[in-house]
Formats: sequence, structure tokens, C-alpha cells
Amino acid sequence: MPTETSLIGRFVAASARHPWAVLLLSLAVALGALFYTSRHFAMTTDTAELISTDLPWRQRELAYAAAFPQQRDLVLAVIDGATPELADAAAARLAAALEGRRDLFRTVRRPDSGPFFEREGLLLLPLDDVRATTEQLVTAQPFLGPLAADPSLRGVTTVLNNVLEGVARGEAKLADLQRALPSLAAAIEDAAAGRPHFFSWRALISGTAPGPRETRRFILVQPVLDYGALQPGAAATDALRATALSLGLDPAHGVTLRLTGPVPLADEEFATISENAGFVSGAMVLALVGILWLAVRSARVVVAILVTTILGLVVTTGLGLAATGRFNLISVAFIPLFVGLGIDFNIQFAVRVLAERQHGKALAEALAAAGRGVGGGLALAAAAIAAGLFAFLPTSYIGVAELGAIAGIGMAVAFLLSISLLPAMLTLTHPSGGMAEVGYHALAPMEHLLHRQRRPVLALAAGAAAVSLALVPFLRFDFNPLHLRSPHVESMSTLADLMVDPDRTPNAINALAPSPEATEALARRLEALPQVSHTITLGSFIPGQQEEKLAYIEDAAMLLGPSLEAVEPLAPPSDEDLLRGLSTTAAALRTAAGQAQDPASAAARRLAEAMDRLRAAPPANRQAAQAMLAEPLKTLLGQTRALLTAGPITRESLPPDLVADWITADGRARVQAYPRGDVNDDDNLHRFAEAVQAVAPDATGTPISIRGAGGSIVTAFIQAGVLSFVAVTALLALVLRRVRDVALTMAPVLLSGLLTLATCTALDLPLNFANIIALPLLFGIGVAFNIYFVMAWRSGETDLLQSSLTRAVVFSALTTATAFGALWLSSHPGTASMGRLLMISLGWELLVTLLIRPALLAQPPAELAARG
Repeated sequence: MPTETSLIGRFVAASARHPWAVLLLSLAVALGALFYTSRHFAMTTDTAELISTDLPWRQRELAYAAAFPQQRDLVLAVIDGATPELADAAAARLAAALEGRRDLFRTVRRPDSGPFFEREGLLLLPLDDVRATTEQLVTAQPFLGPLAADPSLRGVTTVLNNVLEGVARGEAKLADLQRALPSLAAAIEDAAAGRPHFFSWRALISGTAPGPRETRRFILVQPVLDYGALQPGAAATDALRATALSLGLDPAHGVTLRLTGPVPLADEEFATISENAGFVSGAMVLALVGILWLAVRSARVVVAILVTTILGLVVTTGLGLAATGRFNLISVAFIPLFVGLGIDFNIQFAVRVLAERQHGKALAEALAAAGRGVGGGLALAAAAIAAGLFAFLPTSYIGVAELGAIAGIGMAVAFLLSISLLPAMLTLTHPSGGMAEVGYHALAPMEHLLHRQRRPVLALAAGAAAVSLALVPFLRFDFNPLHLRSPHVESMSTLADLMVDPDRTPNAINALAPSPEATEALARRLEALPQVSHTITLGSFIPGQQEEKLAYIEDAAMLLGPSLEAVEPLAPPSDEDLLRGLSTTAAALRTAAGQAQDPASAAARRLAEAMDRLRAAPPANRQAAQAMLAEPLKTLLGQTRALLTAGPITRESLPPDLVADWITADGRARVQAYPRGDVNDDDNLHRFAEAVQAVAPDATGTPISIRGAGGSIVTAFIQAGVLSFVAVTALLALVLRRVRDVALTMAPVLLSGLLTLATCTALDLPLNFANIIALPLLFGIGVAFNIYFVMAWRSGETDLLQSSLTRAVVFSALTTATAFGALWLSSHPGTASMGRLLMISLGWELLVTLLIRPALLAQPPAELAARG
């Protein structure tokens, strides 16, 4: 008997002789770990900390963030109004309210509006658009002047009466009102009926329905984040939404607010992961307990295993926190990893105890025998898995490196408790003498067939490995982390909506030049690339053809200015004023329409009928009509006054906040490049990033970061895979001392891995940032299972497929599948993909266990040694 196995057997026997001491000591250690965790618990949800800052692309990211700190950790509030006026007013009111909450919001900016854009925004449009806009305003001057003096429903009826008088005198035509009458009729009809209506004077003047560019506004908010919370931006975003509601910015008032950006995306991703966590966890626990009972057929053994696993998880949590100082979004995966592998150790031991009891041994003797029988395999498996996990420590993927450190420590804890606390718990619970059958004697015919046909079986395995190896190069890796998020949450659906607009896509790339002058030269070089649609620099806000544009604006100001400026609006009308105005205007409309059947006359009669219904409605309906027309009118008049004061735009006249977004404190300037083609196509973005970096190597942005993160993670896993393979192989060689035995242990692991990756290729299931984390677990399970069989085979056990070991392995795989396969039920796509990959891998692992491994171990070790 090997020395280490005898030592483990004696250790198990000692634990069984002193069960209360072991239990109390285990409880004391667990309570100490729990106390330490409660005092030192720390968790970061900052995804930027998951990858090493020593990587070149990360250093460029950090350098850019340092140059423009106001662009970090943003919440983008997207405001959609039923009309342009509603969107403008809502954005202005919300931004003003948020600026008063410096405890929650560090900065609040309106990147597409504000005083500068309201005054100079018209100059930023093409010359033809400037001419068309000013012509529309001049045409509307007969309406805008009187309405500026009386911006109310009374003012509207007064203007209509004036025009209708001109129609009666033959100075105007009713057709001149053909565009305005149906819009006003629809609005007043809704007001009379008590229905909401959102009226747009801007649409009335332009004669075209506004699109998203006109009805959508943005607010950039930099919240105060709490990285100690699971959702660092939750307090700020909740306050933002509450502020909007308090201002009446909701769909009932024609305004929709949606939040996206880095902070809501990260927060909602965690919320999605935990969305049905209760259901997933409940399903996992129920299935886990059920499978454990099927494995051991004893409630007392199930209790012993669960108590051992739970206390081990508590101890691992404390030790892991002490080792890493905090948890991160990836390292918390040590919990299901520990549960899966910890229960595996416990099942191996418990099933072996039951098998020993089946042979008539007393419980204490069975425990010691189980320690001697499987203790060595458990020790070697724990050491091998820990070595594989610790292989991630030197990689640049900090999130998984910390996971490896905690889970590696957990393997030591799981092993020690499986040979100490579990025997003590089994002694205290004292389960019955065992099941009628621990192994699978029904598998004897299949095992004998596999032994007789070992060469064809191994040839089939080799062929499957060769085919799988040929398919592996075609395995896809999805580098886009957005594909791992639920498309149904607000932040993602809003982002997808913005991506449709090529001018607002977040997939732009930024590059820095030494000066604003150098930026213009860099922009021209980038725009020459076929992968670039256009660029923006600070110079983009200094428009060309300013003299011609200002001439149109000045002409409009000469005609409109006197009627808009220095006008003291009349006092708001009383209900009697509104009733008189509606009555007079309705009569004038019918007179002007007469019996004519042309569209303008029909629209006039429709408006007259609507005004009659509004006169007959309650006063509240007339007040609603007053607000519906007056509020957007005031917004339009204010904007018109502002744009008529436009002046030349120079570098010096640009707002400091705008300049700070494009020029660093040390004088460097930014150019922003936008992709041509499908902005959501990963290959297109990759070509775009490569083309830009060929011109500007220090550029940074989402397409570069996605590719850089993907490359870094893949590299980290390759490095860790090689280190794990070398470390585990070296450990096995040290313990097993025969090359053939090492090969027999590792060959099934490699085969299961190849079959898993080939299946992913065949089913087009790409690896991604989430499911790749499952690979360390899959490697650990594969190594553990094979060590158990090889160690049993080396000790002279035969008919392994029929043994208690196979039962333990099968149910261990099922419990692990339960612990992780339940993730497939998650509403989070990334988490679900992890569960899917694990189920595929465990399926292949079981198949290799039942079909390939018996053929590999068909010949006794002595026979192989003689041949060797």
C-alpha cells in the first residue's frame, strides 16, 4: 500500500474516532472565515479591472481616459419627444434639475443642444438647409409676430381671424391655410374629447413630419459610482429616473426617457444575471439534492455531503477574500466551481464507503478502507486541479487569475474536508449498511465487449480525435461582449436603436494629434480610407460658407426681429376670452368655406366643428388645449429668437465645455473616425479598426478595445492551458512515475476537450468572454475523473465500469451538470452559453468514461509493464 494512501486512511480513521472534535473544529474555522468575510468583504463590479493595465491597448485606453476624464463612466439619457419642442423642453428641464444634484452627478452636459447650439446651430447645417429654414420662418412671419404678442389659444384664434378677414377682402386665399387647418383641427378635436395631443409648430411651419434627428435629444451624465455595490450606478440612475418623473417627463406627457451608456449597461447586465437567479438556484438545489439521493440512497449521507460542502464553501470564501483582497464579476464563479468539484470529492468518498459497507464492514472500518481506497486519487485530483487553476495566475486576465487563486485554494479545502469532516459527519449520522447494489453489474456485457474490441474502439477514438482536431481551427470566438447581454433590457435596446444611426454609433474610434492643426491633417488621411465614412474634429464646429449663411439669417432677422423682440406678451386669457375667440373664429371659418368642396374649405369646416365641440366641453378641456398650443409655441419662439442672433463662429467663440471635449489640457487634439458599412458587423469593425490603427497606431475606441480584450483573453487562456497541461503532467509523472500511466490519464481529457470544441464548431456555438470561463472547470473535472480510474486500475481493481467508482463518477458528473447546467436557464445570454458549453462537455466526458476509458484500461498494469 502506498505510504500516502496509508496516511490518508489513518487520517480518515482518526477523524471517525473523534467526530465531535472534527465537527466543532470545522465549525470554528467556518465561523472564523465567516467573521473575516463579514468584516473584510469587498467586491468590484468595475469591468475595467478584469484585464491587466500593462497591456498596450489598455495603456492607450487609460491614457485617453486621463486626457478626457469627463468622457468616462457615463450615463447617456436618450430623450424622445412626440414633437421636437417637447424633446427640447424636456432635455433642458431635466438637465437643469440634475445639475442641482452634485451629490449624485459629477457632470451634466447636453452634447447636442444648449445655448451655443440654439444660437449657432443653424450655421452648422449645409447652406441649402439654412436657406430653406430662413425662408420658412419668413413665410411664417405673419403668424409668428402676433403669436409672440399672445402665445396662447386666444392668440391662435386671433391670427386665424386676421387671415380669414384677408380672405373675405380678397387679399388672401383660404388655400394659404390648407397646411395649418388640418393640424389645428386634429389638435382641437382631441382636446375637446379629452384626449392627449402633442402639437408641433415646427412641423407646421416646415410642412414635414419630424424624424428622430429632430425629436431626439441627449444628456450626458457622469454619476458618482459606488464600486462596493453590485450595481455601482444604481443610486444615480434611480435618482435620474425619479427626477424625470417628478418633472412629468413620461409617455403620458409625450416624452420617453431611456438610459444607456457604460454605467447602465454594466448595471443592467448584473441585474439580468440575477433576474431569475432565484429560480435557477432553486432548480439547481432541488435537482442537486435529488441526484445526491439517487447516488447514495441515504438521506443521512446526503445531509453529511451537503454540510461538508456548505462549510467548505464558507471557508473558501474567507480564504479567497484574504488571498485576493476582493471579489470581481468573474472570481465569484468560484462558488459553483467549488460546489461542483467539492461535491465530486464527497461523492467519491461516500460511494466508496457504501461499497465497503456492502461487503459487511462496520462503518469505522468502511471509512478507513474508503480513505485507503480513494484517498490517494482524491489527493492527486485536488493537487492536479489546483495546479491547473493556479496556472492562470501569471496571465493578464486578472478576473480569471483571481478566480484561479480562490478556486485553487478551494480544492485544498474540499479535499481536506472530504477526508476529515465528511467521515466525522458520516460517523455522527451513522447511515445504514448500504444499498443493495453500489456498482453497475448490468454493464458487465458492455465492459467485456469493450475489452474484447479494444483496438477498434481505440481506433474509433483516434479517428474522432483527428476529425475534431481538423474542426477546431474553424471554431469561432465571439469578441463582441454586447452579444452576451440581453437585448431586451433598456440599455441594450436603446444602444441597438442608436447603432442604426451611423452618425451616433458608439463604434467610433478616437485618435490624438499633437495640435488642432495636426488633427486636421490626420482627419484628411483617415477620411481617405475606404473603411472610414467621415471624421469629426473641433474644426467641424467651425462651419464653412459662414458669410452666405449669416446673410440669410440677417435677412430673416430684419423681417422677424421687430415682431419677436421687445414684445411684452399679453396676460393669459380667461375662459371667457377663449369662448369668444373660438366662437368668432368658427363663424369666420364657415363663412370663408361656404359651400365649396375643395380640401381647404373642407378643412375649414372641420376646424369650425372642432372649435364648437371645444366650446361645449368643460373648461378643463379648453385649458388643456391652451397648454397644448402655448407651450410648444413658447419653445419655438425662444429658439427662433436665439438663432436669429447667430454670429460668426471662431475657435475663440466655441464654448469651453465643447473645446474640452476635443482639446486636452496640454494642447493635444482629438479626431473621431466613424466606420463605413454595417456598424454592427464584427468583421467590418475589425477591418475598420485595423485601417485606422495603420494610420494612427495610438488610436483607441470600442472596436479596438473589443478586439484587444478578445485577443488578450484568448492569449491568457492559451498560456494558462499550456501551463496547466505542463503542471498537471509533471505532477502526474511525479506521482505515477510511468509515462504510460500519465498518457492513460491525460488522453481521455484531451479527447473530451477536442470533442467539446468540435461540437461547438459543428453547431456554430462560438466561445465568448463568458463561456470560456467554464474551460478551467471542464479541465479539472476531466483530470479528476481520469485520475480516479487510473489510480484504481494501478491498485489492481478490475471491471471498473461495473464498480462503485463508475457510479460515483456518473453521479458526480450529474451533480456538476446540475450545478452548472442550470445556468442554461438563465435569461442572461452569456450565462446561458456557459451552461450550454458545460452540458456539452459533460456529455462527452460521460461518453468517454463509459466507452473509451474501459478500452484504454482493458489490460492490467502488470501486463503492460511486462510488455514495456
